[in-house]
Amino acid sequence: MEQETQINVAENYRIVKERAAEAAIKSGRRPEDVRLVAVTKFVDTARIYEAIAAGCREVGENRAQELTDKYDFFKENGQTVHFIGQLQLNKVKYLIGRADLIQSADRPDAFSEIDRLAVKRGIRQGTLVEVNIGAEPQKAGIAPEDLPELLDRVSDMPGVRVKGLMCIPPAAGSRGADYWFARMKELYEDIKGKNIPNIEMEILSMGMSGDYPIAIAEGADMVRVGSAIFGARTRH
Repeated sequence: MEQETQINVAENYRIVKERAAEAAIKSGRRPEDVRLVAVTKFVDTARIYEAIAAGCREVGENRAQELTDKYDFFKENGQTVHFIGQLQLNKVKYLIGRADLIQSADRPDAFSEIDRLAVKRGIRQGTLVEVNIGAEPQKAGIAPEDLPELLDRVSDMPGVRVKGLMCIPPAAGSRGADYWFARMKELYEDIKGKNIPNIEMEILSMGMSGDYPIAIAEGADMVRVGSAIFGARTRH
């Protein structure tokens, strides 16, 4: 805990924003074209507020219970709330209408549950589709080759609004992150070109603390950054 109190969250947030802006400009885009989601997993509200005071407007939580616990704080402080963790069916009910964007929907039963609960509440729930771009068996996400079929099914769901794609690339190997991010960008553009009814390709969410400038260089317009802002987290 002593080490955490020495972290300057506001300064870290500004540095991340500056690096993201530089990467956006180098890729031929404007800084405002890239959205920064501050990942607040295991971060207390006092430290989150330091980021908010520095300009944070979007936050991401990995656990449904933690998102629920912090929800009032987030909304009182004008935050757009993202759910970015592994999506469990029995937790979907806590996210509908709370998460502005569920980034980690990745299979038919998850979308069916989102649709059922969203229709019941009379809303369209914003989602991204998580893609397992590296075909890693230990990771969530739909296989790239199965994505069009899934989107065809989801396009008929009135309670779901698909707004784009999300991925977490392989952490190591013979290929660097830039390869996987480039593959995701190609997949994203391919899906966009199909013009699937009721499927929007507005957001490509990829890149975290260790690789977000690379992700932006390869086309990400949303990055999810936690430890580079808040430092290493420990569960309390």
